[in-house]
Amino acid sequence: MTVSEGDSELLQQLRAVLGEAGLRIQPDDVIPDVVMRPQTTEQVSAILRLCSSAGQPVVPLGGKTGLANGHIQTGGEFGLSLERMNAIEEIDVSNRTMTVQAGCILQVAVEAAEEQELLLPLDFGARGSATLGGIAATNAGGNRVIRYGMAREVILGLEVVLADGTVITSMNKMLKNNTGYDIKQWFIGAEGTLGVITRMVLRLRPNPRSENTALLAVDSFAALTGLLRWLDARTAGTLSGFEVMWPEFYEYVTREGSLHKPPLPHGSAYYVLVETLGSEPEADAERFETVLGQAMEEGLVSDAVLTHSQSERNALWEIRDDVLEFFKLGPIIPFDVSVTLDRMEGFVDDIRSGMDAVKDPVCIVFGHLGDTNLHLILGSEDAGAFDYEALSTLLYETVQRHQGSVSAEHGIGISKREQLCRSRSSAELQLMMAMKKTLDPKNILNPNKIFAADALEAG
Repeated sequence: MTVSEGDSELLQQLRAVLGEAGLRIQPDDVIPDVVMRPQTTEQVSAILRLCSSAGQPVVPLGGKTGLANGHIQTGGEFGLSLERMNAIEEIDVSNRTMTVQAGCILQVAVEAAEEQELLLPLDFGARGSATLGGIAATNAGGNRVIRYGMAREVILGLEVVLADGTVITSMNKMLKNNTGYDIKQWFIGAEGTLGVITRMVLRLRPNPRSENTALLAVDSFAALTGLLRWLDARTAGTLSGFEVMWPEFYEYVTREGSLHKPPLPHGSAYYVLVETLGSEPEADAERFETVLGQAMEEGLVSDAVLTHSQSERNALWEIRDDVLEFFKLGPIIPFDVSVTLDRMEGFVDDIRSGMDAVKDPVCIVFGHLGDTNLHLILGSEDAGAFDYEALSTLLYETVQRHQGSVSAEHGIGISKREQLCRSRSSAELQLMMAMKKTLDPKNILNPNKIFAADALEAG
């Protein structure tokens, strides 16, 4: 579909449903030229019913912050943006739930929960643009997974529209509800290929009354994993962040002339950003300091800096979140993978060995070590030596060799579609394709994401 074809019968039908403001038509090389902008679930149902009848493929659009290109067009798709379905419908303080529309921005929802002294524990760098629908569709994780889990642990209920326009409403508020199949799990992490999430019920937690943050220097990987176990066992269930920066990350982001001053000297093997969230400010702060002191006595920590204000905490998190700084180094590829702790050191060593063959290599490692999620940035400072395919092959073959996951928290999309078989068995893939064919027999929902169209036909 091109802009010049704007008088088609389908577009006229969509205008009748959405109005002029609900249909945006403009040329774009990545985002679909035609973007549908409904305001209600009923409108989503109507447009999917029309698109299904016409055989018109649709790409659901969230905040477009994922790294797997799950939101781009592959051949004539219409975009479906829920940006106008962004309301917080209810905050139920007694049940500690929030009912939201899928287009709501994460940061808006977090701030609304805080006003009621409640916590929506999802948190990551794209909090100001990521939508809750996109977060659910990709099962996003972030900085607090070690304590609160991935998005699927936060979502209690969903409303979803199937490819033929059928609306499935399962807006459950209960923590325990064992009534047959847990239908919401079919759609969380499915990247909009099985249905379009329109509304959801989120589980809220008590708002923390204390927050303690420290940056720690650690001299070995054995000490690093020992420190994780030590803190988890001694912080009374309050450990919410364990973010690790390998030296290449920390030393570059805090280099002379950068935006960040180094809170700890350069030269350590690892830098760990640790956070606890609790309910007793004085007691939690005392326990935090005591536990870190004991960790130093045990040889798990070689140096430490503790924060005493929100501005100091923010400064440490800004170091960890400043990933865009690495784009200054040259052409790079950001990767998002998982590897178990017992294999992680060997995995990173193998990646570094493989990068020795690259001229002026860029190899940056960091991640949410407490939940096995690593982020790697691979590339070359010499643009002429940059080889996307070679770097991707090195990374994913190493993931497979170490029995890891090719995607930790950004989904499959198009970027990792051909790598999915490295982390999933043929039986699993066949079952996934069977679900896709059952719920979307015409393959109109986000086609070519997770599975290529020809693979679905062959399967």
